[in-house]
Amino acid sequence: MPRTRVHNLNISLDGYSAGDHVTLDAPIGGAEQLFSRFDGRAIHGVDQVDSPFTFDHALTSTWGQGVGAEIMGRRKFGPQVGEWPDDGWRGWWGDEPPFRTPVFVLTHHPHPTIDFPNGTSFRFVDGTPEEVLHLAQEAAGGGDVRIGGGPSTVRQFLQAGLIDFMHLVIVPITLGKGVSIWEGTSGIEDAFTVESITSPSGLVHQFWNLRR
Repeated sequence: MPRTRVHNLNISLDGYSAGDHVTLDAPIGGAEQLFSRFDGRAIHGVDQVDSPFTFDHALTSTWGQGVGAEIMGRRKFGPQVGEWPDDGWRGWWGDEPPFRTPVFVLTHHPHPTIDFPNGTSFRFVDGTPEEVLHLAQEAAGGGDVRIGGGPSTVRQFLQAGLIDFMHLVIVPITLGKGVSIWEGTSGIEDAFTVESITSPSGLVHQFWNLRR
């Protein structure tokens, strides 16, 4: 049965996984420290990465396995707010976004679909988590759906009871402010079994599996 998954979501010791605001110069909204140990090339496949094959790398590289579609929030796609400007923005990832699947971007403002030769297509949708997940599941063709972030989007799907699995990465830093997936989710851990593994790097990987 296809699952709805979260992968490689980095969280600080005090519970934040993004900064307060996103700009062109600060795509993580001031929380860039969360990614100081993250080699994003791992999500393209282990054989394409020239860095050492480590424990963290092995877990990070499961990001795309079996995934047929992604859902992401607007702030993950870009820094714009309100009506979409006519600026030619096609996402943070250049001409080869790593997704290679349909990606549903949550927004209240209409925007034409953006297609890339490598199979990535950004589709801009407005709807409840249940409605958007249904669209993504249809597009995934039997594959899993990844909830790609940011934290506000993950929180919406958690609160709706729609997430089957989460891989969280606890980074040993404190931010003091930002955006958390936990706000308004008191007791959510009761719905999951939770396993934690500490990496030699100091990162703690948590695996949340929905209780059946």
